[in-house]
Amino acid sequence: MAFKKHIIKPFALRTSRLVKRNAQNALEDQEQIFRELITKFRQTALAREQGLEGIEHYDSYRQRVPVRDYEAFRPYLDRIIEGEKNVLWPGRPKYFAKTSGTTSGVKYIPLTRESIPNHFGTARNTLVHYAASRNRFDIFDGKMIFLSGSPELEEKGGIPTGRLSGIVNHFVPSWLRSNQLPSYETNCIEDWDQKLEQVILETSQQDMRLISGIPPWVQMYYERLLEYTGKSTVAEIFQNYKVFVYGGVNYEPYSKTLEKLVGPKIDTIETYPASEGFVAFQDTFPHSGLLLNTRSGIFFEFIPADEIFDANPTRLKLSEIDVGINYAIAITSNAGLWAYNLGDTVEFISINPYRLRVSGRISHFISAFGEHVIAKEVERAMMEVISRIGCRVIEFTVAPQVNPKDGGAPFHEWFIEFENPPQSIEKVGKMLDETLQSYNIYYKDLRDGNILRSANVRSLRKGTFHDVMKADGKLGGQNKVPRLSNDRMLADKIENIT
Repeated sequence: MAFKKHIIKPFALRTSRLVKRNAQNALEDQEQIFRELITKFRQTALAREQGLEGIEHYDSYRQRVPVRDYEAFRPYLDRIIEGEKNVLWPGRPKYFAKTSGTTSGVKYIPLTRESIPNHFGTARNTLVHYAASRNRFDIFDGKMIFLSGSPELEEKGGIPTGRLSGIVNHFVPSWLRSNQLPSYETNCIEDWDQKLEQVILETSQQDMRLISGIPPWVQMYYERLLEYTGKSTVAEIFQNYKVFVYGGVNYEPYSKTLEKLVGPKIDTIETYPASEGFVAFQDTFPHSGLLLNTRSGIFFEFIPADEIFDANPTRLKLSEIDVGINYAIAITSNAGLWAYNLGDTVEFISINPYRLRVSGRISHFISAFGEHVIAKEVERAMMEVISRIGCRVIEFTVAPQVNPKDGGAPFHEWFIEFENPPQSIEKVGKMLDETLQSYNIYYKDLRDGNILRSANVRSLRKGTFHDVMKADGKLGGQNKVPRLSNDRMLADKIENIT
């Protein structure tokens, strides 16, 4: 298979040049995409029924087309499922990507013929751009693991439906399919533990060059693989392993554990895929943020995160954003999503080109007492503390304790699954509390005013989060543990299982 790198190299070099050119033309491309999308918008039932066919310019669009979440789109999606055409996009979707939300239950995200290249094409371009940038074309001469949902699809209203990763599996070209692991049959296994065992059987003797998946599940794969083979590091098993591709969660809390399991340092590529669209990807090595995917059928709007629940929030197109501000993302896309609240928050780190980092989820915050704590802040606090005390963390989440059993002041409760528990859990709690105060002035004010007492840490046995996710039917795939929540739903599940 060593011939593949020579065949792919010219295409990769052309693609890499295109990625760089697109980064410089982001504003022009966004204007062009908006014009193309609004032409399609005028052909939809959504526009016709709300008297929006006359919209031609962005200023009119943001004044008249409200930002909507999934629940607001659900009636239109129900009409599509019932067989109606031209509801959100001309014709009917080619697929539904089935995903789960924290408030909406199962969600069905439309994929159209025009939007599918955004998903597979961006993933492909990310990979070949990396190869061109790092001169690592030899990754195509070995095997690659793509942990995905089942490629077996059901039907919803006559439309093929499944996990996005399972749908994308059908678009893997023949030249790459021979590199792909696990097998089609193994990817069809729904039970994560059973699937993982089969993945290990299929991959442990292979020449693995690239592994792709979200960090917590890849960590589980590494650990089971080492247990199965009796080796000390993944590098001993896969001597040509070059690059780990991830997305969906912040890599930093897992980095030390994953790097220890692998052994020698390897490259990493961060991506920002969602069922609604492939938003951004890492284009520089070493890492310097994610390049916004500005030429792939999506028009982006950015809303200051603290305004996202306002009746008329500020809406900014790309040319109007600033560096260092926490924004919620709304997308208008050729999947038939119009000013759709993606639910994520990002922060731009540069505007030439437009690179960002993901800061959290709109639904993942704690403000039970007005503290407005977000995921980025608890992750930064955790990373700082564990680096100071020298322990490793497998997984964690934070929840408010509004009504303590002892009747005292409320507090934030940290549920932490340690790889190597520290000697003093109380000390860890104090350090986390003090560090979070340095990152969030509102939290500090509540602590100074004795409205909240110091954070409490609960040390969990190994495997707790695995068991909680399995009991909740969310083990494997793209499911991940939320870093924090404004209620105790997850906290109660943890307590019930421990």
